Amino acid sequence: MKSQLNILINLASSDTKVSEREAKVLKVIAKVNGVSEVEFEEMLKRPTVIEEMHNFSESQKFEILYLMIQLMKADGQVFKSEIEFCEKAALKLGYKREVIRELSAGIFSDPSITSNRKALMEKAGKFLNH
Repeated sequence: MKSQLNILINLASSDTKVSEREAKVLKVIAKVNGVSEVEFEEMLKRPTVIEEMHNFSESQKFEILYLMIQLMKADGQVFKSEIEFCEKAALKLGYKREVIRELSAGIFSDPSITSNRKALMEKAGKFLNH
């Protein structure tokens, strides 16, 4: 999970500043996944270069996409740099960059608004490079 959290931290910092709302979302994700507050703060201060992501399972890849899009929308502003980061990450995950645009409409910034994850995962699957 730390590598996935690192990807999200890189996204949040892609517009040069991690917003307070983004930091809160990241902190919740870290806590839920057993990353201590100290570890999280260190990761937030010093994100590492993103490692190879092609070894993730299809469901792990989708989960990263889902969380990236949710995080991108977390502060109520979507910057071009965030979209570009998500598209590059999608490519590294084995998707076509268009997957970000396709999934964005069905993924909400508020985690309490549920999305049809199964339908979104099927949609994302159509963008995987095989």
